[in-house]
Amino acid sequence: MQPSSAEVARTLAAGRLPGTAQVAYRPGPHQVRHATDPSGRVLLLVSIVSDLAAALRPTRASRGTALVLDVRDLPPAAGAPPLGRVWISGWPEPLTGVEARQAAVDFAEVVPTGDLLDVGRGCTLYRFEPAEIRLERAGTVRQIELAEYAAAEPDPLHERERDLLADLTDHHGPEITAFLRRQLGDLVPPDGADEPPPRVVRLDRYGMVVSLGGRGTRCRARLAFPRPLAGQAELAELLHPVLCRRRHQPQRPDQEWPVASSPDQVWSDR
Repeated sequence: MQPSSAEVARTLAAGRLPGTAQVAYRPGPHQVRHATDPSGRVLLLVSIVSDLAAALRPTRASRGTALVLDVRDLPPAAGAPPLGRVWISGWPEPLTGVEARQAAVDFAEVVPTGDLLDVGRGCTLYRFEPAEIRLERAGTVRQIELAEYAAAEPDPLHERERDLLADLTDHHGPEITAFLRRQLGDLVPPDGADEPPPRVVRLDRYGMVVSLGGRGTRCRARLAFPRPLAGQAELAELLHPVLCRRRHQPQRPDQEWPVASSPDQVWSDR
């Protein structure tokens, strides 16, 4: 089980990663503060004295201006595979009144910032329905169906992924290594080996990606969770028997995390 391309696109576009905007036939690109509302529509928070505001100002010959939002993933840990890069195009329109207030609430749900209080004075909120969505992953670009994108949800662990990975590495390293050895067998080097211990380098609602081996022998494996997770609380519940195994000795080993004994995927970094 893995995130679909539409889910990855929604996760990248959500607003928690930096993005740039290119306005058609205008200089650029521009750094932009963005978010998506619950329907996946793109919201742009733009200062009225910025170059982006000037670029978005419609001309007499055109009622609207096309824009492409470009967002790249930032891997949360060394050795982590990137989710990819998404381009979302559309025709942004400035919001006023009730629409601007609701958009500010939607924006704050993802990216709380004090500048939202200045909407209508020093800042303008723009919104657009995606007209085209392209996702690049592992050198391949594919177009995402608009209906699939609208129906998908951003990954609920993405916002805290970096902190969660750091916590597993810094505070639960031995427990995670022992768990991965039970799950992955000979793929995990024995204690005392010259190779570094395995590390969890990505987390999403469907599973985890593990980095194994050292320089020249590094590979990655993906382990699936028994069910898609709704958020951090369910992740903590799932990992509790793994991280507190001594308290769960009466349980059979296959009860700590009911996944298949072999990983979903194993691939080499070479």
